[in-house]
Amino acid sequence: MTEPQDDSAPEAPQGHQTRTGRTATGARKAAAKNARSRAREFALQALYQHVVSGNDAAAIDVFTRDLSGFHKADAVHYDALLHGCIAEAGQMDALMEPLLDRTMERISPIEHVILWIGIYEMRHCPDVPWRVVLNECIELAKEFGGTDGHKYVNGILNGLSPQLRATEVEADRGKKKPPSA
Repeated sequence: MTEPQDDSAPEAPQGHQTRTGRTATGARKAAAKNARSRAREFALQALYQHVVSGNDAAAIDVFTRDLSGFHKADAVHYDALLHGCIAEAGQMDALMEPLLDRTMERISPIEHVILWIGIYEMRHCPDVPWRVVLNECIELAKEFGGTDGHKYVNGILNGLSPQLRATEVEADRGKKKPPSA
């Protein structure tokens, strides 16, 4: 005689919230990502290659487009991020420099590139709300950056958002939260 099997999922420990669609680090699983999120990931990889190796953008672009899963990314957004960030790197570094607590050379290349992506999107992608830009960059930092890199990215982009998206940030922050019961 066989015993009945319990197919239910194990219960989470008291006070622990389970997160669907997330990895153990809290980053989103690949299946939970939309085409723009994937474009940001591929742009991050390409920009990292540019920063670390100094390779030409065109060569990096060809290599990146050949990577597994690229067909699921928003290629137009990827193009804008890759070529826009490289073209405006100096301007974006100048914007973030006053908010840094260290020299530009001491910032992790991953976090540096994520900051470029966030700044570029805040400047050139008004269809993406500033809070979405901030969240997407935090997610990138959680998945690809150092242990607390997401906190650093959050601090810098949050500090720049009133300058880059003044009207939107002011309107968003001006909304009053309803009193909690």
